[in-house]
Amino acid sequence: MLRLIVLVLLLANGVYFAWSHDYLKMYGFGPVAPNEPHRMEQQIKPEMIQLLSAGDLKKAEAQVQADLAPKECLQAGPFDDEQAASLRKALDAALPSGSWQIESVKESARWIVYMGKYASADLQVKKRAELDGMGIKADAVGTPELQPGLVLAAFDSEAAAKAELAKLAPKGIRTAKVVQEREAGTANQLKLPAVSEALKVKLQDIKPSMAGHSFKACS
Repeated sequence: MLRLIVLVLLLANGVYFAWSHDYLKMYGFGPVAPNEPHRMEQQIKPEMIQLLSAGDLKKAEAQVQADLAPKECLQAGPFDDEQAASLRKALDAALPSGSWQIESVKESARWIVYMGKYASADLQVKKRAELDGMGIKADAVGTPELQPGLVLAAFDSEAAAKAELAKLAPKGIRTAKVVQEREAGTANQLKLPAVSEALKVKLQDIKPSMAGHSFKACS
């Protein structure tokens, strides 16, 4: 019995010696290093970890809130090729990459019932208020060559526009006329799919290159 105990102790000591000297590591047994270097190896780009101050944390939270805030889709146009080329340069300089796109779109002919061209923007405003009082809706014309002026209605054909003009005559509209605002063809349209409040402020920087067009909600 004593010999058996001595044999077990010798065997246990031998196993411990082999374990403590990593002789059993190939079999998946061995002591864990106290400094755990394997955890350092598992880290992914630890040099990118930064400690944030309270001020930095508030800025980061504000940025997250801004990113999560609802965004608006805006578009403007149409622009001809020369206008679009000038606009692209302004957009590259003022807005973040990927925040805008200029698309080529097909457009039908557009005929409008038009009042103008007025001598000043003040006269346009005055006439618009007068039409509102008559119960007639009028919008500022978007085509630079026709500004300042008012659009009472818009159609895809001259015949439809003339029919609408005839309906307006009994209401006291005497100076309106039918004008072809654009011909059928292709044009360029600017689209900003996700406009935040911060980005909206920067849109003022591209206003000189907008060729008189203004932004509206995406259709």
